Amino acid sequence: MTVHESVLDAIGETPLFRLTRLGRGIATPLYAKAEFLNIGGSVKDRAALSMVLQAERDGLLRPGGTIVEASSGNTGIGLAIIGRQRGYRVIVGVSDRSAREKVDILRAYGAEVVLAPTRLARQHPDHLFHVVRRLVDEIPGAWLANQYDNPANPAAHLRTTGPEIWRQTGGRVTHFVAGVGTGGTISGTGEFLRQASGGTVTVVGADPETSVYSGGDGSAYYVESIGHFLHPDTAEDVWPQSYHREAVDRFERIPDRESLLTARRLASEEGLLAGPSSGTAAAAALRVARTLGPDDLVVVLLPDSGRSYLSTVFSDDWLRRWGFLDDPAGNGPDNADGTDGTVRQLLDRLPGWADRLVAVSSRASAGAVVAGLPGSAVAVPVVLPRAERRHGLSATEILGWVEPAALGAAIAAGRISPDSPVLDHLGDPLPAVGGGQTISEARSALGPRHAAAVVLRDGRAVSLITRDELDAAIR
Repeated sequence: MTVHESVLDAIGETPLFRLTRLGRGIATPLYAKAEFLNIGGSVKDRAALSMVLQAERDGLLRPGGTIVEASSGNTGIGLAIIGRQRGYRVIVGVSDRSAREKVDILRAYGAEVVLAPTRLARQHPDHLFHVVRRLVDEIPGAWLANQYDNPANPAAHLRTTGPEIWRQTGGRVTHFVAGVGTGGTISGTGEFLRQASGGTVTVVGADPETSVYSGGDGSAYYVESIGHFLHPDTAEDVWPQSYHREAVDRFERIPDRESLLTARRLASEEGLLAGPSSGTAAAAALRVARTLGPDDLVVVLLPDSGRSYLSTVFSDDWLRRWGFLDDPAGNGPDNADGTDGTVRQLLDRLPGWADRLVAVSSRASAGAVVAGLPGSAVAVPVVLPRAERRHGLSATEILGWVEPAALGAAIAAGRISPDSPVLDHLGDPLPAVGGGQTISEARSALGPRHAAAVVLRDGRAVSLITRDELDAAIR
């Protein structure tokens, strides 16, 4: 029996599991590095411990001091545990879109949580980047962990994760697959494996399809903790110094649906309850393994636990609501009475449904919006002003809605100026319904003032459906 004097001694030395079911029919051995078995539930425990110990050695963090960090949750959790063990106050700034479970876990470990809005350009004073730096300036004895630019982040994986994989595979590993968030994990691990193998190990980055890292349009995606979102108003796109681009040989770009459903397969088929970024990595590893032979060996790193995503990724209702599942509850096309199909089935019967959704930029004026839209438009989303949308309109980039008819009437009556920003005139947000939800569910989502709902497919807005159309389908 292994006995530790501190929970911090249980960080690292995570096992490898062969993915026998997901990898069925694939000749190449495929192993998962189960980083969610670290004491804090993620690979970020390694970087957190490395950064704190280095800060103590450098005199940057003194007894009784305060650790401050911006985190999607996992690094913050690791720092919170370390703070409990070593006597530090811990303050973690997180996005207001982080999984609720992560926020609850942070607080359970005694961390103070500061929420910051998500859809802001990096230079905005309320961006998380600036929020945590103000805290460090205001609190005596505070130290910013700064996982994005802290060399102790990739060093943790150069020192521990890489050597573990090399030893566990007996030096047989030929391909290493991992997501890229701060970049510390793939950089440090990949660099060690390259050195140990004499340059023969291939390092593959698993990236959300829209992430800038792998050439996406920078729009929002639904997998936490990896990838690189780019707000269109960002003056300078700054990448983390913890990410060493030369460490990654190539990328596999994974759509959100494939990531989320692969995470669920890890749980249901392999018994590994891992998070959505693990789904991204596993999906990429499966693609890689299918191209290789029996003499190769693929290791994929699963970074965090699925316990933080029970209300999202592992909830059928959540997946249907955001358009990631096509069937209604019960997995059949209709309800028991045979009359209530899905929203997508109803759309398919409506002419021109794909042309209904016309978005306007948040930079537009009220007059320009009215002049540029047909009078028949029921409601129009006001969105982040992205120059191109190669992957459709992410529902999370809709800032609000306007009704062109009401806006035009207000301009004609002189109540508002046509030159005023359209952002000043946003109405109630439209409810969102997934294409796999039933017509009755969609109708129930409409409030008394809603004339329509936006329809989602894979988290992206694809059309509108009106109250009258839903009512007619139910009759």
